[in-house]
Amino acid sequence: LFVCLFSRLIFGTLYPAYYSYKAVKSKDIKEYVKWMMYWIIFALFTTAETFTDIFLCWFPFYYELKIAFVAWLLSPYTKGSSLLYRKFVHPTLSSKEKEIDDCLVQAKDRSYDALVHFGKRGLNVAATAAVMAASKGQGALSERLRSFSMQDLSTIRGDSSSTVPPSVTVRTSSKQSQPKTSRSASEGTGSSGKC
Repeated sequence: LFVCLFSRLIFGTLYPAYYSYKAVKSKDIKEYVKWMMYWIIFALFTTAETFTDIFLCWFPFYYELKIAFVAWLLSPYTKGSSLLYRKFVHPTLSSKEKEIDDCLVQAKDRSYDALVHFGKRGLNVAATAAVMAASKGQGALSERLRSFSMQDLSTIRGDSSSTVPPSVTVRTSSKQSQPKTSRSASEGTGSSGKC
């Protein structure tokens, strides 16, 4: 299995990639077309291989046959990729080209619509979660947000304490100080009762 993967990487991908680079660099149309045919066949082979690996991996010499097939595609003597492209792939794609193009356009439109739909839905869910968390007053975070908003209001208007009604400030401070004083008073009574 490892030998098959390594051979395919070297001979099926890197070797053709390097010669494709040379064809593009030299601007040799004949070589360019030859390597384009190879890449089309190799893409179809890789797609088919995804499914055949599931069902045929138990077959004896399956991986060796795949290596031999890739070598046959690459060989300048057999010209396997050119043969397969000209005999099967080109006629099939030519006859079905309009349907394939229509399907691709529809898939592109549907995927864009789905992306927009799910994007809006995700934003709505996030906004709802944020509003729910803020409305329920989740712990210290909401208290911090409330204190920041009161401070921000006072700094925006330019008045430090005149914009916030004194009763609000007194209530806030009395809420914070009441439990402490009531605890200390009850503790004081409780401690004096024990003595």
